[in-house]
Amino acid sequence: MTTTVRVSDETRDRLERVKREGESFDGLLDRLSRNETDIDAVAGSFDRPEDEGLAESVTRAHEELNRSLERRVDESEQ
Repeated sequence: MTTTVRVSDETRDRLERVKREGESFDGLLDRLSRNETDIDAVAGSFDRPEDEGLAESVTRAHEELNRSLERRVDESEQ
C-alpha cells in the first residue's frame, strides 16, 4: 500500500539534506519516526553478563544521534 504525503518545498528540501545517500524517503521517514521506546526495547534485551554496559552504550549513542540530527535540521533551516 502506498500513501501520498504532501509537504512544502522547504520541508522537502530539509528532508533531502538529512537523507542518507541511497536512502529512500520512506526509509528516511521510518528512521526519523522511531522513538525512544524502540531503542529502549533493543537496549533492554542485553541481559547477558558479557553484555554488561551495552544497554547504556546503545542509549548514549542514540541520544548523541538525536542531538546530531537536531543540529543538522537547525543548520538546514538557516
